[in-house]
Amino acid sequence: MNVRRVVAGNDSSGQAVFLSDGVVPHSHEYQHLPGQAHARVWFNQEAPSTAVPAEETTSESGPIFPAPGGASFIVVQYAPDALAMEPGFDGAKAGAEFGQYLPDLAVAMDPEVPGMHRTQSVDFGIVLDGEIWLELGSGQETKLERGDTIVQLAGRHAWRNKSDQPATVAFVLTGASEG
Repeated sequence: MNVRRVVAGNDSSGQAVFLSDGVVPHSHEYQHLPGQAHARVWFNQEAPSTAVPAEETTSESGPIFPAPGGASFIVVQYAPDALAMEPGFDGAKAGAEFGQYLPDLAVAMDPEVPGMHRTQSVDFGIVLDGEIWLELGSGQETKLERGDTIVQLAGRHAWRNKSDQPATVAFVLTGASEG
């Protein structure tokens, strides 16, 4: 997934400068579910600082769920759900690949209801392309289209792509305390 990341901050004299400009270093296009992809844009396990980080903040297979006060920025491209019903789809291989690249999200998934999960975070999302359905644990659902925004307050939910085209959503997850 080709997502450009521009990082701006301050140099040692306090002057605003571009610190980096390029493709995010950790993204993955799923081999076992074509059309599914993610790009890890930024990650702070704890409360972020304005200091220039000493090293890359993301990793290929580290957590995406931050601790309370932390933040995570990820862009997800959802493949159409119908692809999982096609002949030749191997759910075990797709699940293993998902677990390899998003292990904390894989652990949060409900084994009885595919895709359903709950995170200890307040999540902010915006649909960048396509359409996606947000399904809640209560059974309620709503269709979201390009430009629509989501604020998810740690509720049990799943993302469903009922269309025949990929849907792309950008999320900022903020670690939260139970409240």
